[in-house]
Amino acid sequence: MGEPAGTRRLAGDPASPWEGLYGYSRVVCAGPWVMIGGTTSVDPSGAVVGAMPYEQAAEVFRKLLHELSRVGLGAGDVVSVRMYVTDISRADEVGRAHGEVFSGLPAGGPVTTMVEVSGLIDPRMLVEIELAAYRDPPAH
Repeated sequence: MGEPAGTRRLAGDPASPWEGLYGYSRVVCAGPWVMIGGTTSVDPSGAVVGAMPYEQAAEVFRKLLHELSRVGLGAGDVVSVRMYVTDISRADEVGRAHGEVFSGLPAGGPVTTMVEVSGLIDPRMLVEIELAAYRDPPAH
């Protein structure tokens, strides 16, 4: 079976240390949909950027917006955000970073879920975020 028509897969820019090892793409464009997989604040060397949930979330959103820009989209195109945190008692810190990206959008922000998880791939990681965006089809 080949690649579905209209599907494009991209490694992260920069790629995470796990993409090649685990065999996944950071960004998948499938028709009008763009999905960005779980993203943390890890840098290309494997170091975690930020010690606090807000710092990590802000870095993750910076990375997610960069990935969206690579396919010609921005925050206003995001329709769904899922945030995984290791300590839900600090939800306001992560929510603040989310609000800095989405609260000023004229049409309102995306649907959003935040859940507590028991841990992420590296114990220094406190936040992982994934999103889906929608690209309006070109007018004919």
